[in-house]
Amino acid sequence: MYTADLEEKADEHGVNYHTFADDTQLNEHCRCDDTPTTVGKLEYCVTDINHWMAAHRLKQNTEKTELLWSGSKYSLSKLDCRSLAIKLGSDTIEPSGHVRVLGVIISSDLSLEKHVSAVSATCFFHLRQIRRVRQSLDFGSAKTLVQAFVTSRVDFCNAVLAASPKVITDKLQRVMNSASRVVTNTRKYDSGLSRLMHDELHWLDVTDQVRFKLAVLMYQCLHRTAPPYLMDSCTLTAEVTGSQHLRSATQRKLVVLCYRLNSFSRRRFSVAGPSTCNSLPDMQNHNSSFDTFKRQLKTYIFAKY
Repeated sequence: MYTADLEEKADEHGVNYHTFADDTQLNEHCRCDDTPTTVGKLEYCVTDINHWMAAHRLKQNTEKTELLWSGSKYSLSKLDCRSLAIKLGSDTIEPSGHVRVLGVIISSDLSLEKHVSAVSATCFFHLRQIRRVRQSLDFGSAKTLVQAFVTSRVDFCNAVLAASPKVITDKLQRVMNSASRVVTNTRKYDSGLSRLMHDELHWLDVTDQVRFKLAVLMYQCLHRTAPPYLMDSCTLTAEVTGSQHLRSATQRKLVVLCYRLNSFSRRRFSVAGPSTCNSLPDMQNHNSSFDTFKRQLKTYIFAKY
């Protein structure tokens, strides 16, 4: 309520604006040659916002203000770090190699390797603690503890891992493998790991968890219950002028945007989300209830194991 007018201030300067609770983000896209202009644009925008906040008896916390320049490693190597800082009055915000956004560590190269490593380290710490008292726990209690301290962290915001390299998702898969060993009280080299994870615990592999999360988000987009910035990335082929005669239009397929960079662009929600939804059978796309959709989707994924 107190910051409802901030979006208008950002629009005046032509800067993209996004907020969640008390977390406010300003972002701007530019080429390497246009970074000085972008720095000035952001400085004017943040300074104007600072004046607006002072007029409304609010204070901007420069100590928690972070700056991140993201792009490919080649693009970042061409930037002059000395000209990338932003001056806010007497304070200077230096570029950071990574920032935490709603619990997800975003690196400058968008690799998410640091985020996955941090999640893995935290999960393995809790698994070691639970392993020490495993003999005093029954199956249900051990499963509840692991779900509360381990698998919930793996599942948190895992949609950002869409189309990530296997070397990234394998780190989290090792966490899930160890978690299944702890719950079932089996040793590292005992056979039947897949049976334990899929049949007894009913856990999905990490890549399938990401796919499940994307499909659920796309269901919410199609039923207009998702945030607007996600629904804007969801367009049925039948709604595109000149495409109504296509077979994909009668099958309720979604438009997948063309992309150039295979390493970054295909990880966008506007690409990964519709691609995941189009890969599902027709039975997953009808107008069923949310709970029914999730149950059928999980059954469909488990059938492939």
